[in-house]
Amino acid sequence: METETILITGALGQIGSELAEKLKTIYGKENVIISDIRDPKDVDYDGIYEVIDVLDSNRIKEVIAKHNVKTVYHLAALLSGTAEKNPMFGWKLNMDTLLTFLELAKDKVIDKIFWPSSIGVFGPDTPKDNTPQNTVQTPSTVYGISKLAGEYWCKWYQQNHGVDVRSVRFPGLISWKTPAGGGTTDYAVDIYYKAIEEGKYTSFLKEGTYLPMLYMDDAIDAIVQLMTTDSEKLGEFKSYNLGGLSFAPEHLAEEIKKHIPSFEISYEPDFRQAIADSWPSSIDDSVAKADWGYAPKFSTEKMTETMLDNLRVKLAIA
Repeated sequence: METETILITGALGQIGSELAEKLKTIYGKENVIISDIRDPKDVDYDGIYEVIDVLDSNRIKEVIAKHNVKTVYHLAALLSGTAEKNPMFGWKLNMDTLLTFLELAKDKVIDKIFWPSSIGVFGPDTPKDNTPQNTVQTPSTVYGISKLAGEYWCKWYQQNHGVDVRSVRFPGLISWKTPAGGGTTDYAVDIYYKAIEEGKYTSFLKEGTYLPMLYMDDAIDAIVQLMTTDSEKLGEFKSYNLGGLSFAPEHLAEEIKKHIPSFEISYEPDFRQAIADSWPSSIDDSVAKADWGYAPKFSTEKMTETMLDNLRVKLAIA
């Protein structure tokens, strides 16, 4: 595979930390620059790390010039639950920074961008079951509004300036390697931690709240596959739907009980319930499968076994 220099923003987050490791195996660690706002002395990373506040466009340009970056994976964002608590900052962080990179691509400073959208772009008027690729989008959160606006900015820059920007609508992402970062689907990560550490979990979503989810290995593979597909095969100019799994909290509890029979779950819905109620319960990802061969591998059973096995080691509990 042809070598290219890559910059990942928000690289210490849930997606970025695992994506960086995958890209290092493909392009070599000297060609993958990770960045975040955290002080370098607090970062344990084998490779090149740059401190970037993504709201500082001059710093972004400086790092791109320093390393001759050609591809950017722009992951820095404020997620759904957190953005609702700080809406103006959420909008600024999620929107202004995307426009910075789109402008750099328009000006031929960089060649290609990956930017993640979300199922948050849908809303209460969207078909909830098997949500189509192109359908009614009426987001009810700051996060969803910013992602929907971002999708249309990406499309505009593609069509008017030939910018190569690629995007997917992520469902909830589940990983044992890094804690989740403030999203409405975070329960599906935290439940495994609590199962091992405490043997019980209090869900902030009620029973019967189905949401689409994806195990992180499948998400990372999807990003790499999309970014390495010939652009002529890509017919969707906004963000591709990604499905994978669909379940409610009680279904994860049932799977966990197969491994930890004494596990208990209770329910105390909070403000995130209204967010979840506005989102799809399952996703139609047939366009991604047709255009670039998207093919998730993890079932709920396989995911649960993998999460518990790895968390027992991580948390040093046999």
